[in-house]
Amino acid sequence: MASGSSQDKSKLFTTSAGPLPLWAGAAVLVSAAGAVLVIGLLAVSIMERRWEAQRPTMVATPIAEWEPDNAVWGQSYPRQYESYLRTRISDTKTKFGGADPRDYLEEDPYQVILFAGYGFSKEYLQARGHYYAAHDVRETARIATPFQAGTCWSCKSTDVPRLMNRMGVKEFYAANFHDLADEVKHPIGCQDCHDPETLRLRITRPALREAFAAMGRDIDEATHQEMRSLVCSQCHAEYYFKNDESAGLKNYLVFPWAKGTTADEMLAYYDAIDFADYVHPISGVRVVKAQHPDYEVYLTGVHSFRNVACADCHMPYRTEGGVKFTDHHVQSPLLNIANSCAVCHRWSEEDVRTRVEGMQTKVSDAMVQAEEALVHAHFDVAAAKQAGASDDDLKAARSLIRDAQFRWDYVSATNGMGFHSPQESTRLLGEAANLAQQARVDAARLLGRLGVTAAPRYPDVSTRQKAWDVAQAFVSGDGVKLLP
Repeated sequence: MASGSSQDKSKLFTTSAGPLPLWAGAAVLVSAAGAVLVIGLLAVSIMERRWEAQRPTMVATPIAEWEPDNAVWGQSYPRQYESYLRTRISDTKTKFGGADPRDYLEEDPYQVILFAGYGFSKEYLQARGHYYAAHDVRETARIATPFQAGTCWSCKSTDVPRLMNRMGVKEFYAANFHDLADEVKHPIGCQDCHDPETLRLRITRPALREAFAAMGRDIDEATHQEMRSLVCSQCHAEYYFKNDESAGLKNYLVFPWAKGTTADEMLAYYDAIDFADYVHPISGVRVVKAQHPDYEVYLTGVHSFRNVACADCHMPYRTEGGVKFTDHHVQSPLLNIANSCAVCHRWSEEDVRTRVEGMQTKVSDAMVQAEEALVHAHFDVAAAKQAGASDDDLKAARSLIRDAQFRWDYVSATNGMGFHSPQESTRLLGEAANLAQQARVDAARLLGRLGVTAAPRYPDVSTRQKAWDVAQAFVSGDGVKLLP
């Protein structure tokens, strides 16, 4: 038995190639110890990441109810603040967007004519990042007049809720923009969307809350996912300034949603109250200027249907260590495809970009076609006026142009070049072109009835300066001779 046991034991240290060297046992022991150490370190790392992810945020300093300074919030939420500061980057470009302040009027002189007599014909730049919101609204040529509504600050600064709370909402809107300038120092930021105590998303602008009430809805019943779009819609939405002396309202900010949130429903609302932002000096059309209705366009698109929020694409989640947080560098998803689009769309970045830009290009082409029809329609009506047509004669054509221009501007004024809802965008632009052409037919009939059989002599508006000179001739009352 003893001899057999010795033979069995010796087999433990031999192989088919012969006996193992003496150091093999030690090597096995060291390897096993190393493996245990690695597993242990991995376990510690996992536990640390879980703890980091689950621990409550350590608030460095209490945050006041109306604290406007984003840097103060940043002391408690450094990751979010650091990413927010990247909205200072202003040289990024996509084919139709980015943070570069491209000049729309230089790129598209037709818009100088379409906005003739209104501030947007003076200056119309693509918006930069949120960091510059307060600075850029101060500098724009559109509000350089002695009086401009305090309402124009509404979506530009975290100081706004504090001022509304102190002054009263009606009083804030009625104030002079320039009188409030010294108190508005901070750009869009944390306090606009978050409760300082709980960090829950909240609505800080009364216009959105009032718009929901006008539709018979309670915005406080919105889900968290809905709020991830609604906080954006406080500013990225269609609006107008309401004046009602009997109610004490001056330049009161209103979202025209009482009849619904589509372009057709909002235009019906404006028609019902006979509202216009300005009277076009060339055609005499009472124009409604669309104001970046990004949220309303989004509501008609597939992403809204699939319950994808604005923040999912423009503020996607990031991970650092065991911490998952929202990236507050609000920007075009095309500048961050891997973290935005690729979460759902398993295509290459080039495939995503090509598909998006293809949709946008189709919308852009349709937009230019609508613009061309509209510009000629304005001149056609002006020619009929020069030929002796009365306001009653021109009423139908002017109404068609009003409807056409709002539909065109509804798409043109949105960010994303129609991508948020390509089908709705192309539908509206098609209708805009069709309505503008109908107006041109009406004007041609009037000209024929008045004995003018040749087409009007359309002025050269191929550059921004040429278009500006033509527009200013009509603003001054002199006009440009259009009849042959």
